[in-house]
Amino acid sequence: MFFLRKSSLERLPVVMSGVRMGERALQIGIDDPSLAGAIAAKVGLSGHAAIAVNDEGTAAKARAAAATAGVLVDVQVTPLDSLSFASDSFDAIVLHAAADALPSLKDASGVAMLREGHRVLRTGGRIVILEKGPRRGIPAWLRARPEPPHPGAAVDALGAAGFRAARPIAEREGYRFTEGLK
Repeated sequence: MFFLRKSSLERLPVVMSGVRMGERALQIGIDDPSLAGAIAAKVGLSGHAAIAVNDEGTAAKARAAAATAGVLVDVQVTPLDSLSFASDSFDAIVLHAAADALPSLKDASGVAMLREGHRVLRTGGRIVILEKGPRRGIPAWLRARPEPPHPGAAVDALGAAGFRAARPIAEREGYRFTEGLK
C-alpha cells in the first residue's frame, strides 16, 4: 500500500484557519510549531505574520518553526490578556487552544485573552479557535484521550468577549474549529 503525504501547507487546520495571502494574521499560542509556521506562510510576502506567546521557550519553538517554513514572523513574548499590538492591526487571528497551553476559555483569564484579541482585530476581521475535537475512527480506538470541552464553550466565550456571529465551523482530524467576527 502506498500513501502520499500532504505538504504542511495543505493540512486541514491551515485551510480552516481562513488566512489568506496579503493579510495581517496573528496567532495566539502555538500547539504544533510546524502548523504555526505553515499558517504564517499563508500570508506571503505581501502580508504580515505575528505570533504572541506567553513564555520564551514557546517563542523559541515559534522562531524555529518560522525558520523551517522559510517565513518572516514577528514573535512576541507578551501576557496574552494584554497584547503588545496596536488596536485594529490584524485581519485574522488564529487561537491555538488544542494543547491546553492557554487559559481555559471558560475562565475569566480566557475571556480576557479573547477580549484582547477583539481589540487588536480590525472591524470585519475574524478569529478562528483551534481546539481538541473528538477523535473518530481508528485513531480513537488506538489512543484514548479525555473528552474535549463542549462545542458551545468556545461560542459562548467568543460572545462574552464581544465577537458576533460566533459558530462552530467543523470537527475534523481531531480538531474543532470555531469562528467569530468582529
